[in-house]
Amino acid sequence: MKILQLCKKFPFPLKDGESIAITNLSKALNELGCDVSLLCMNTVKHYFDINQLPEDFNHYSSIHEVKLDNELKVKDAFLNLFSNDSYHISRFVSNDFELALKRILRKNKFDIIQLETLYLAPYVPIIRKYSDAIISMRAHNVEHEIWERIAGNTGFLPKKWYLKLLTEKLKKYEVQHLNDYDLLVPITKRDLSKFRKMGYKNGVAVTPIGIDQEDYTPDFSSFNKELSISFIGSLDWMPNQEGLQWFLENVWPVAIKRFPKLSLHVAGRNCPKWMLDMNVKNVRFHGEVPCAPTFINQHPIMVVPLLSGSGMRAKILEGMVLGKVVLTTSIGLEGIHAGHKKEVLVADKVEEFINAIKYCYSKKENLYRIGHKALEFVNKNYDNLQIARNLAMTYKSYLEKEKTGSLQAISK
Repeated sequence: MKILQLCKKFPFPLKDGESIAITNLSKALNELGCDVSLLCMNTVKHYFDINQLPEDFNHYSSIHEVKLDNELKVKDAFLNLFSNDSYHISRFVSNDFELALKRILRKNKFDIIQLETLYLAPYVPIIRKYSDAIISMRAHNVEHEIWERIAGNTGFLPKKWYLKLLTEKLKKYEVQHLNDYDLLVPITKRDLSKFRKMGYKNGVAVTPIGIDQEDYTPDFSSFNKELSISFIGSLDWMPNQEGLQWFLENVWPVAIKRFPKLSLHVAGRNCPKWMLDMNVKNVRFHGEVPCAPTFINQHPIMVVPLLSGSGMRAKILEGMVLGKVVLTTSIGLEGIHAGHKKEVLVADKVEEFINAIKYCYSKKENLYRIGHKALEFVNKNYDNLQIARNLAMTYKSYLEKEKTGSLQAISK
């Protein structure tokens, strides 16, 4: 089975959930015998020199990149106010990428063309023209839902108005193109339900983010140290900024009054200067760390205070497979059916966060239990190879139906 994977960023290094989700699935599909090629945008914001790839990043039979400057530009953002186009989407429309896609499709015959996120949807007409491959959309999120939540949490009225306008255009685009794909591959059943309500009618294959346990070595010795909390995530992603800022301004001052020795360690690339300048007591910013699992392993608790978002949080799965006690919001835990005080801790309000931290102090022996349960939970429910195997079986079913001329939607 020949698969062409289209991405809006180069899926390495594995510093964010999107890159982890893309790379883990493509590696597993390759391990199952699929021939996987990559065509990706290599953007200014997330540029990566592919000459620096490690030797073990060898699961693609071919890699094609197109450099793209998709930086936010004030003039373009202003002019978009007078257009019906989605500014979110238009930033990923590229003549160079279209030409590269045409060249690849003319030279190769693919069984499956897998679009990673809605931002590749503008290229569906090109694919239809130059290929008879089945088009699958791997929806990492319900894209407009993220921005609806961000807009809802924004207090500054002009910014709130602008974000709501952008969100309405994005939602319109997402709905209009929802049935352009032969197969929708959402990350969670929750997202599938959202897509169905939005009007999606074709086939589906719910495909969560997979985790390869061999890539992670849990270190439970952190439970024997002074209690500390880690946060890790790309700090140029608005939901991470929003959640961490709320946590630092509302939860943390109360937490260190009650627990003066408690420390918070923040890791992530592109931390904004205004956040560094907050100068919050007992908080250390580490910047971009060379190895996320090593950083996470140093602290018994991992906080994910998301107030916006959609899909699944790969970092939560990483924290759990490393045996950490993940403390997150209900939104952060969406798509991951773990239980409060069973495999994770869940809090939405300030006092709930404080009570969760208090629980960690007063019931320290339970940290071991939650950490071990978290590890077992991920291994049972998010095995990377099994998740890829399920998707490959769905792809094969579609290809067989296509050969017999009876391609129909397969619902799961």
